[in-house]
Amino acid sequence: MITWICSKFDELSTHQLFDLLKLRVDVFVVEQTCPYPELDEKDRHQETRHLMGFVDGKLIACARLLAPGVSYPSASIGRIATHSAHRNKGAGKLLVDKAINECDVLWPDASIEIGAQEYLLEFYKSFGFVPTSVMYLEDDIPHVDMKRD
Repeated sequence: MITWICSKFDELSTHQLFDLLKLRVDVFVVEQTCPYPELDEKDRHQETRHLMGFVDGKLIACARLLAPGVSYPSASIGRIATHSAHRNKGAGKLLVDKAINECDVLWPDASIEIGAQEYLLEFYKSFGFVPTSVMYLEDDIPHVDMKRD
């Protein structure tokens, strides 16, 4: 059973913040061997929400929810990460579903846009996202912009 928390930056405890950043660095920087500036001001934006899923007190999944105008004209979901021990077990699907629901509550009249890694196109299509760009490289990883109305 996953326990979900959705918080603003200044509502995170120091331990939650550490766990959140560690999971993101482990997935995006270490696993994907992609050195890039993981920390940006979007994390602290007053409308940003950090969605975190815990199992037995351990962070296993996270996503960053951004208000319209922060990254895209629409709301957006980014920094979607699942701990390697919980992949292919449904945690990622639960995470994206929860992230969409949270965005719908926070910004009910907004579409949702994402910059998806190309290999996950079918996964995101299953949630109603459609491609809105051609493939482009972001940090040497193929990505496609997608939108859900």
